Amino acid sequence: MPHPLSGARIAFDLDGTLVDTAPDLVRALNAAVVPMGLREVPLDAVRAMVGRGAKALIVKAFERAERSVEEAAVEDALAAFLDAYAADLSARSRVFDGALAALDALAEAGAHLSVCTNKPGHLARPLLDQLDLSWRFERVVGPEDAPAKKPDPAHLLTAFGGRPEGFSALVGDSEPDVLAAKAAGASSLIFEGGYSEKPVRDLGADRLFGQFSDLLAALETERASR
Repeated sequence: MPHPLSGARIAFDLDGTLVDTAPDLVRALNAAVVPMGLREVPLDAVRAMVGRGAKALIVKAFERAERSVEEAAVEDALAAFLDAYAADLSARSRVFDGALAALDALAEAGAHLSVCTNKPGHLARPLLDQLDLSWRFERVVGPEDAPAKKPDPAHLLTAFGGRPEGFSALVGDSEPDVLAAKAAGASSLIFEGGYSEKPVRDLGADRLFGQFSDLLAALETERASR
């Protein structure tokens, strides 16, 4: 008898879901803003904001230093941030505990795996390469690889390789993941250890999971409920 998840389309968010990238993002942030005379930003101050992108992190750094947020200065800091981040994408980033075993189990079950991330593809793909993750996925879809980015369902459907006929799910950590899954007719499973700005229990996800050792069972239960 085939596994209940055989043939399922399972897409994963990247930052805050598969990989704890916040330490490298904050490293790059401080490399950009400290030379401009701003205070160093601690990781805990911006971890929940990572999903909003680099520019939001830079604006937060200016606000923390009680400095006026001038567009030219923000753009200069953004350019420095991107240079510092791209120079060493995985210096401090780590795959979340249990994620590799969960991916192995899903592959063994016959699920089709992909990545659906709002991180630009030219950064997401080399990061996955450096962490030896790329080979595990049929496709890695950044925002520039789809008609629109999450929460637009077109992003997720592109990651799935088209509209699935059977069970499909997006494993993520924040509101755009829930909204994209709902609009695409897929299930949403949200990791409680990610980067959500809102309490995860308020996101309206189909299921929450606290650790990756629970993911396979959560997906099987969700599949059975559909």
